[in-house]
Amino acid sequence: MQTRRLGSAGPQVSEVGLGCNNFGMKLDQRQSIAVVHAALDAGITHFDTAEMYGHGQSEVFLGKALGARRESVVVATKFMDRPEGETYRPGILRKRILEGCDISLGRLGTDYIDLYYQHHPDPAAPVEESLEALMQLQQSGKVRHIACSNFDRALVDRAVTVARRLGFPGFVADQIHWNLLAREVEAETVPALRSRGLGIVPYFPLEAGLLTGKYLEGAEWPEDSRLVVLSGRFAKLATKQNFARVRELDAFAGAAGHSLLELAFGWLLSQDGVASVIAGATTPEQVLANVQAGAAWRLSPEEMAAVPAG
Repeated sequence: MQTRRLGSAGPQVSEVGLGCNNFGMKLDQRQSIAVVHAALDAGITHFDTAEMYGHGQSEVFLGKALGARRESVVVATKFMDRPEGETYRPGILRKRILEGCDISLGRLGTDYIDLYYQHHPDPAAPVEESLEALMQLQQSGKVRHIACSNFDRALVDRAVTVARRLGFPGFVADQIHWNLLAREVEAETVPALRSRGLGIVPYFPLEAGLLTGKYLEGAEWPEDSRLVVLSGRFAKLATKQNFARVRELDAFAGAAGHSLLELAFGWLLSQDGVASVIAGATTPEQVLANVQAGAAWRLSPEEMAAVPAG
């Protein structure tokens, strides 16, 4: 497994990271530990969780699974948003961040977090408030690097400007929804991240499994599939247009001697600025398949230009 630096100031992370969003939801502790151990054995050093995943169980399971190997990996987690409906008052987001960090540290069973994310932008709170709280956590040693998730170009630009005024590095990366079927971020967000020196961490690289090729248009999906289990959010992706795009992408990959899965990972990892692709897994076999796909193909500039855009 190759590693890359996360942006211009972040840690070294494995090119494929393990998304731990299934822990505590689809997977119990035993199953989660098996997935983490498979990831470690395959060379993954980047583990991504969040305070909200599995109602907190994801962090607990990840901490137990890493055990003595915790020092050799990068643990990323994300603090929860302010409660829905809570009226913003100055200082309330800062309190949420500081409390969330201590909660995550306790669940993970560690005294520091390698990479601490703002999971979503707060539409009411100024970015100064979150950055000042995160700077305090860095200065205390509880957090080593900070990052954002789901920030667009305007928010990234604002965060960089504020961090410079405060006199500290600020966010080292932005975790964004980006894959062969979801390319909206390419218009403004991705160029902004590149120009600002922030690392890019794509999540949902397989778009709920559509880019694995295992779902066929018109067929019944497996009862435990992501599209069924999370049908309210993901089943809307199973459109005629998306299935047509998947067939086109699969044909492109096949003509080059690769699988659709290899194209999904390889296309992202061939993008400037992408440090690590976050992929969830529910079995050790799935972890290995993702790692192998991530290592299989780096597209040439000519191949990148020829990838069907839909």
